[in-house]
Amino acid sequence: MRIDVIMERCEGHGLCAEVSPELYALDDEGYVVFEHDGADVPDADRAAAAAGARVCPVAALLVRGE
Repeated sequence: MRIDVIMERCEGHGLCAEVSPELYALDDEGYVVFEHDGADVPDADRAAAAAGARVCPVAALLVRGE
């Protein structure tokens, strides 16, 4: 499973970081930072990564291969 961050869509709502703070953070400008952006998400982090992506109101986090 991969999650791609589409920065052009991110509006800095921060819901992903609220739901899964162990994987998602916000930068100094309030935009999402995802450690595994564009890479395979480790099995142990998949559920939390998908949960964070699902709550994004602007679909800035694209889940692939779930």
